[in-house]
Amino acid sequence: MSNPAIWFEIYVQDMPRAKRFYETVFERTLEKLNSPELELWAFPMDQQLVGAAGALVKMDGVEPGGNNTLVYFACEDCAVEAARALEAGGRVQREKFSIGECGHIALVNDTEGNLIGLHSMR
Repeated sequence: MSNPAIWFEIYVQDMPRAKRFYETVFERTLEKLNSPELELWAFPMDQQLVGAAGALVKMDGVEPGGNNTLVYFACEDCAVEAARALEAGGRVQREKFSIGECGHIALVNDTEGNLIGLHSMR
């Protein structure tokens, strides 16, 4: 059993500007992640350390600002939890899709309208 929150995303409109801001503020170099549908620049991470990893993300249809920081929860198969979210009164924003070598994700809204992410390797 792992901690429930495993990943966060900060949505951006202007990736070079946002990347420069976060690299300057935290004095860290962000690392490009390969994904077929998203532009992602990850904060440095070590899977042996405690705490969630995360990235800046540019995704069509998702605007920055307001409350657009997204927390991902670990799942065996994110499609299963997405179905459960729907059954529990939530809404599926985006069905399970591949993010390349990093597995799969699904996006759901909870009953309060908050967007959360679901992640699985299969």
